[in-house]
Amino acid sequence: MNIGEIAKRAGVSRSTVSYVLSGKRPVSEEVRARVERVIEESGYRPSATARALAQGSTRAFGLVIPPMAGHLSIDQLHFVGSVAEAAADHDYDVLLSPSGREEAFDRMLGERRVDGVIVMETVLHDTRVVRLLEQSMPCVTIGRTGSDAEHGWVDLDYAGLVTSAVERVAELGHRRIALVNRPQALLDREYGPAYRALDAFEKTVVELGLQGRAVCCEDEQSAGQECARELLEEDPALTAVVTINERSLEGVLRGLRRAGLRLPEDFSLVAVTSQDNACGLSPQVTAADVPTAEMGRRAVEALHKAVTSPTTSFDHVLLRPDLVERGTLGPAPAPGSVHPR
Repeated sequence: MNIGEIAKRAGVSRSTVSYVLSGKRPVSEEVRARVERVIEESGYRPSATARALAQGSTRAFGLVIPPMAGHLSIDQLHFVGSVAEAAADHDYDVLLSPSGREEAFDRMLGERRVDGVIVMETVLHDTRVVRLLEQSMPCVTIGRTGSDAEHGWVDLDYAGLVTSAVERVAELGHRRIALVNRPQALLDREYGPAYRALDAFEKTVVELGLQGRAVCCEDEQSAGQECARELLEEDPALTAVVTINERSLEGVLRGLRRAGLRLPEDFSLVAVTSQDNACGLSPQVTAADVPTAEMGRRAVEALHKAVTSPTTSFDHVLLRPDLVERGTLGPAPAPGSVHPR
C-alpha cells in the first residue's frame, strides 16, 4: 500500500493524500474523512524516511549513553526508559549511541539521523557537546558543561545536596565525616557531580569546623566495601559517611556492617541515589532520592523546545530533591559506646 493506491481508493489526487498526512495545506473535512477512512481500513503507515525527506524532520531524538561495555546501572536504564517514554509522548523515537563508539556518533550526526541529541554523563570540557554545537545540532546535556549558555541542560544540585547532607549529619553531633566520591578518573576529567561534590564537601567541613576526609571509589560493590574498611582503619573515630557513588553504596554498607557497626546507632550513612537503590538495602539508606523519571522528562521537554522553537531561550533545570531520612542516620554515638571495629 502506498500513497498512489490510497489516492486511487479515495478518489483523490496523490497531492491531496500528502496534504492530509502532512497538514501542510487545508483539505475539506469530507475529503479528509474519506482519505483517513481508506488509510485506516488499509492499515497504511507512512514511511519514516519519506516523511523525514518531505517534512525536514526525522521524528527521532538521539541519546548518547555511557559505554555499554561497562554496563548501564539500573538507574541509568530507568533514565533511558524515561527519555523514551517522554519522547513517545511527542511522537518521537529514540536512537541510542554509546559513548566511545565514534562511528555510531558520526553516523547519527553526519547523516542527520535525529532532530536533536541528549548527552548523558557530561564533563566540563565535553568534546561530544562541542561537535554537536559545531554542527548546529540542538542538544541538551545531563549535567553542566563549559558551554552552558549555548544549549539546554538538566542537572542535580550535587553541591547543594552534599552541603545539606553534611550539615544534617553535623546537626546530629557527628564531627568526623568522610565523602565517598566517584572514581578518580572521572574527577580528573572534571566530571560535574564528582567535582562539585568534592568542592562542596571541603568547603562545608571547614565552615562547620569538622574533620573531613574525601576519597574516590570505583563504581563497584567490592570497591565500596574496601573503601569503608580503609576509612575505618585510617580513622577509627569516624562516625559518618556521605556518598554520591550509587554503584558502590551496597558495598560501603556491607563494609560498615562487617566492621561490627550498627546503623544508625554506631554510624551514619547518607547517600545521593535513587529511591529504589536506597530502599532496596537493609537497613534502608537515608538519601536524597535522584528523580530519574523527572530528569528524563525534563530533558526531552528541553530538547523538544530547542528543536521546535530554536529562537527561544534554552531550558536550564537544576533539581535538588529533599533528604529522606530512613534507617542509616542517627545521633553521633557517645564516646566509648561504639562496638569494636
